[in-house]
Amino acid sequence: MPLAASLPPSLFRSYSFLSGFKPKTHTLFPLPCYALECVPSHCLCTRLSLRPFFEHLRHEPLRRTLGVTLSTAAAAGVVSPNPGATVSTMSKKKARRDSPEGILRHQLGLCSKSGDLAQALRLYDEARAAATSLSVHHFNILLYLCSSSADPVGLERGFQIYRQMGLDGVAPNEATFTSVARLAAAKEDPDLAFDLVKQMSSAGIPPKLRSFGPALFGFCKKGDVQKAHEVEAYMASSGIEPDEAELAALLELNVRKGRGEGVYRLLHRMRVTVRRVSGSTAEIIESWFGSEVAEEVGLDKWDVRKVKEEMVKGGGGWHGQGWLGRGRWNVGRTEMDGSGVCQQCGEKLTCIDIDPVETEDFANSLAKLASQREVRADFMRFKVCVYTLLY
Repeated sequence: MPLAASLPPSLFRSYSFLSGFKPKTHTLFPLPCYALECVPSHCLCTRLSLRPFFEHLRHEPLRRTLGVTLSTAAAAGVVSPNPGATVSTMSKKKARRDSPEGILRHQLGLCSKSGDLAQALRLYDEARAAATSLSVHHFNILLYLCSSSADPVGLERGFQIYRQMGLDGVAPNEATFTSVARLAAAKEDPDLAFDLVKQMSSAGIPPKLRSFGPALFGFCKKGDVQKAHEVEAYMASSGIEPDEAELAALLELNVRKGRGEGVYRLLHRMRVTVRRVSGSTAEIIESWFGSEVAEEVGLDKWDVRKVKEEMVKGGGGWHGQGWLGRGRWNVGRTEMDGSGVCQQCGEKLTCIDIDPVETEDFANSLAKLASQREVRADFMRFKVCVYTLLY
């Protein structure tokens, strides 16, 4: 299903700005359906005694047949050879639920759903007084609630709980570090939030996108361009791709600081990653093209042949040569008609190809998917056919 990839506003000067935002085609591959086989009902009665059932069977051949069937099912693992083991497992689960640790976990879960930090802290204090052992799950719920609080007392209690977690020897996980990073961001300390992400990586815990948010948004809010881009670089080295929210924060920071090269780079990164931006992001882009700084950035002279060559290499949608020309941008909001013609400038959107990097990724992904479905040794030749079709 082809998806249009354009910005809400039409942005243009002496050449088409929208040409840099190219459409993307998503292809839906048929996925295999797996049939679920129902287990015979008599095979599920693992906890019932079958002795009275056999005693009331008067038909000898039928009794033998059922006996062989059930014995075969038990050997295959369908019927548990030891019904007492199931009872024992259920008893252990019930004992864990009814233990002080299990009850505390349940009560903290209710506090998390309702956002009741005060009750969660009371439960924590009572558990400490009763010498109840707390797991990483208990601590994570408490830290999450503290990091979601706007109360300075709640934030301070969060750091106290985190320190106590270390004293108790409870190993933190990704959720722990992320919650403490949010605590640091709430205290307007993005340096600490970034340091916690580094500690996470040093401990062998892969960070997630949410782990970088407190540090990145904190530096953007403070206007620290250098450290914000350090976080962006660390994300890339960790194999984490930013979403629109992260890219929009970086873009707004560069627009605010009047950094034309940074805006250019982030717009192209957003073109590849986001494709279709939200209204709030479009407003940031509009503010850039309506600024005086945007009028001054750009080359007075450029190599036309080089620009055309790079556009062909890039699939026809962009050249990557930076801002070309200077002057005031005409920014307006408009609509496209059914044939893709802009109602303000009269230019028509053109269909552009995916760039070479995307072509390589698409071919590799398609060949991998196909090779998983087909195990013949010569099937990797399929990749060559893909390249032939794409090029």
